[in-house]
Amino acid sequence: MIERRPFNQLGGADHGWLKAKHHFSFAGYHDPSRMAWGNLRVWNDDEIAAQTGFPPHPHADMEIITYVRDGAITHRDSLGNQGRTVAGDVQVMSAGSGIQHAEYNLEHETTRIFQIWILPTRRGGEPSWGARPFPKGDRSGRFVALASGIAGDGDALPIRTDARVLGATLRAGESVRYELGAGRHAYLVPAAGRIEVDGVRIDARDGAAIRDIDAFSVTALDDAEVVLVDSA
Repeated sequence: MIERRPFNQLGGADHGWLKAKHHFSFAGYHDPSRMAWGNLRVWNDDEIAAQTGFPPHPHADMEIITYVRDGAITHRDSLGNQGRTVAGDVQVMSAGSGIQHAEYNLEHETTRIFQIWILPTRRGGEPSWGARPFPKGDRSGRFVALASGIAGDGDALPIRTDARVLGATLRAGESVRYELGAGRHAYLVPAAGRIEVDGVRIDARDGAAIRDIDAFSVTALDDAEVVLVDSA
């Protein structure tokens, strides 16, 4: 099953400094048919105005992955961590038993991110934060694990759940096949470009909810940048 979820039909909110689209129920947007996809609970498409951001606020028992599409995000938290994550790179916060954090766009341009929340395998545990660069050239023509709780995923940032977040860059006309596996859920969003997933067209920032198939192929109709979550 491959279900296209068009960007213009997503829930959302416009707070002035923040323009957000929600692939799943979040904050003031509630759709009982879009509460989660496997362990994936939140996929927000956020545009954050220059010199603004999310002030300090708490989280617990969630794996929070930030994929920066344009600009940069600056992180600060109650553990004393600080870091600036730029376009194409990824940060991960394991909220564990509880953490306070802030995310600011300190740039002079709009920052665009995907914020992805995945339910952890177990509640509690020490909170943590980490970030690392993922050059887009290293993902050319293939999916690369960016964050993962699955053994064997190499240099991926660790998360505490049975899931992985992957990225790929594809040139127009290029295809890549992904082995999903029985009982797994995939959710895929092109950050840029149009693609087809087993012949189903998915435009930039649309979602594709995939399950009940062992594998699927992604073909780029334009030069494309693709983010995928594979979860239990």
